[in-house]
Amino acid sequence: MHSSTTDATPPTHSALSGLVGNTPLLRITEPVAPSGRGFWAKLEGFNPGGIKDRPGLHMVERARARGDLKPGARIIESTSGTLGLGLALAGMVYGHPVTLVTDPGLEASMTRLLSAYGAQVNVVSEPHPTGGWQQARRDRVAQLMQQHPDSWCPDQYNNPDNTTAYTPLALELATELGHIDVLVCSVGTGGHSAGVSRVLRQLYPDLTLVGVDTIGSTIFGQPARPRLMRGLGSSIYPRNVAYENFSEVHWVSPAEAVWTCRQLASSHYATGGWSVGAVALVAGWLSRALPKDTRIAAIFPDGPQRYLSTVYDDDYCAAHGLLEAPPALEPEVIGRLDEKEVTRWTRCTTVVDPLTLADETRDTEVEAPAGEAEPLIEADSEDTA
Repeated sequence: MHSSTTDATPPTHSALSGLVGNTPLLRITEPVAPSGRGFWAKLEGFNPGGIKDRPGLHMVERARARGDLKPGARIIESTSGTLGLGLALAGMVYGHPVTLVTDPGLEASMTRLLSAYGAQVNVVSEPHPTGGWQQARRDRVAQLMQQHPDSWCPDQYNNPDNTTAYTPLALELATELGHIDVLVCSVGTGGHSAGVSRVLRQLYPDLTLVGVDTIGSTIFGQPARPRLMRGLGSSIYPRNVAYENFSEVHWVSPAEAVWTCRQLASSHYATGGWSVGAVALVAGWLSRALPKDTRIAAIFPDGPQRYLSTVYDDDYCAAHGLLEAPPALEPEVIGRLDEKEVTRWTRCTTVVDPLTLADETRDTEVEAPAGEAEPLIEADSEDTA
């Protein structure tokens, strides 16, 4: 994102930061989309660590500019991997030690990679009784920050810099495609869907934003359940999610994401992890369902490398029942986010903040499904970053 050096910008800073951004755009067609149709995929896996390199660098840069992050102070954050890579990069660029709090679900290869990049990896051993692994990690972050008084936490779930970091990504898409009718994004912290859509809506007021979540995630009003998929979904309600921007949301199951990831890999030599499979499934369906000339852009947050022992491992997938029949040709449709608990690819075209939804439910004295009325509910689940 930086192309030149100045007296105030060390050469190393410029060289490392320059590795991020201007990622390739690939046309995705058969078999993920029908013959003669398709969508454009922004391959964020071509960043050194994936899409979260962008907010990792930007949040640190802005915190330093405000004086919130002092020179040489420690950065401490909860992560399930991808943001950890971005923060490790930012720590290297700006000269900060980095501690990343994660849980036993993080792939061993990712732990080794984060350590190789100089980050300290701190693993919680037990989930929080009501907030799952995600809350346990956030509690550990708070403990570590007390041990390091000058430390700083990016607070990716609520930090507005997490959304503004994606302005360059939006402008890249606009420059490359000229016009965009539909944007398809996975949703976790809510950062890239909010940041990219905000900018593109200024350019294309009629833009349709389609969110993609995983079954078992609370983000769009469903009850939290144990989740295999990392990279999208949440067991809390991140405040960076721009609910008002979404025209619809789709939930996708792990088996459906695996099938699509493998189809992408064998046909396009470009694929990724759980989020990529889920987003591609929905974008492919949209290319069938919408008029032929609709220009659809989908964001692929990462590449396949960290998923070789999960999504692309036959033994792992068989053990978890993920090598099933292909997904249905159409999603199931529900009229309200909390109409029922979804277990397969499902679509809802009425999107509201689930905390508001819970309030409305209480106001009408209709009993809410278990777990939907509280912002933190029991779940053995991971976050997205």
